[in-house]
Amino acid sequence: MISRLPKWVEAGAFVLAFIAGSVNAVGLLGFKHQAVSHVSGTATLLGTLLADSPLDALHLAGVIVSFLLGATLSGLLLNDNSLKLGRHYDSLLLIEALFLLATLWFLNEGQLYGHYLASAACGLQNALATTYSGAVVRTTHMSGIVTDLGIMLGQGLKRRGFDKRKAILFLLLIAGFISGGTAGGLLFEHFHFFALLLPVLLCLILALIYRLYRFKRRLTLNHQRSA
Repeated sequence: MISRLPKWVEAGAFVLAFIAGSVNAVGLLGFKHQAVSHVSGTATLLGTLLADSPLDALHLAGVIVSFLLGATLSGLLLNDNSLKLGRHYDSLLLIEALFLLATLWFLNEGQLYGHYLASAACGLQNALATTYSGAVVRTTHMSGIVTDLGIMLGQGLKRRGFDKRKAILFLLLIAGFISGGTAGGLLFEHFHFFALLLPVLLCLILALIYRLYRFKRRLTLNHQRSA
């Protein structure tokens, strides 16, 4: 599966993981200290609060549902076939940027809707990367990535083969998420919720690069057909 992915996937995966890490850092450092880029921890916290604090539990349920709705939006816009260029990858990145801008506004106003929009942006992004890569690349949480890497290392120790490109991709995802968290934390100290402007800018840059890539590829294919 990894061998079928284009060469630029590693760079794109790193940037997407960086975006998710920075958004999650801002969520964790902001009011309510809410993680938004993954569901596992939120679901666990939801379970612990159901009996003692139903209002907080309801908020956490909203965060989880928002992640689901973001992924659903990606599923609606993307093609069923993975590993193929689609029309809406750049559109989804633009939507993610808009979600994050709205997140910035709501969080600055002290509104919980910011958490929902940030979670939806992460769900959208994770579904985008998962669909394109055939469920190999997940950018908003590292549990599955670290697990897959551990399985690969175990198989390698048994001399059952070791996919170096896949291992490098997983390491880049982990490094991207951690460095994004670092950048988000540092920016939050100085600019508070305006730290989200960095992931917004990165989403816009990725969308532009992807659109230019598709345009160049279309020109090349048209030239080959007419030759």
